[in-house]
Amino acid sequence: MHRIAVIEDDISLASMYEFKLVHEGYEVRRAVNGAEGLKLAKEFRPELILLDLRMPVMSGDEMLEKLRATDYGSSMHVIILTNISKDEAPMGLRFLYVDRYIVKAHHTPQQVVDIVREVLGNN
Repeated sequence: MHRIAVIEDDISLASMYEFKLVHEGYEVRRAVNGAEGLKLAKEFRPELILLDLRMPVMSGDEMLEKLRATDYGSSMHVIILTNISKDEAPMGLRFLYVDRYIVKAHHTPQQVVDIVREVLGNN
């Protein structure tokens, strides 16, 4: 079973993505900010992280920078899932590898699940 972490401060959105992913057979855990997300990534070791950018305590791009500096997180799959357009994304994000950049408002939850499946190679 693939493990996925949803790092999202909007509880209702995080719950919806968790529900959809669990229904598809994934093991899912959630965190509400980058600091919790970094701790979750270390303990849970997900194969993929759905990561929001604008969050309290620690932003998604800051979390990703710290994650990429670790042995366990350097090659972890990451999908940015945000409502910030790519043009408005933090500059440093361009230097941190991500598998996909998804604008939430432009994708249905099912499309997000389909992209997760594609990234994990189990369509």
